[in-house]
Amino acid sequence: MLVDHDRRRHGAPPPNGTYDAETYPPRASALRRFLGGSPAGVFLRLLFLSMLVGAGMSLLGLTPGRLFWRIYDSAQALLEIGLASLHDFGGWIVAGAVVVIPLWLISRLFATAR
Repeated sequence: MLVDHDRRRHGAPPPNGTYDAETYPPRASALRRFLGGSPAGVFLRLLFLSMLVGAGMSLLGLTPGRLFWRIYDSAQALLEIGLASLHDFGGWIVAGAVVVIPLWLISRLFATAR
């Protein structure tokens, strides 16, 4: 079993209380860790990505409302297909049970009669 004893990878404090900024870099703030970088940098990246996605949607003739209704209609159609399949599957179970259960019951009656 290999054990990693490098304290720099686990965020352990320096062994003698001294702080070497090169060996033990300061930890990022909770906000920076949550956002994944500086707030200004994250804002600029999100602004750029939003512009690209908006341009792509405009090229395809999509608006947020149309996109929502298209997703809604697709989910509704998928649900209807799934429920229809379950309905068919339930019909198969009932049709099979009409034959299988009486045959099973008859075979159990003859097996206990011996």
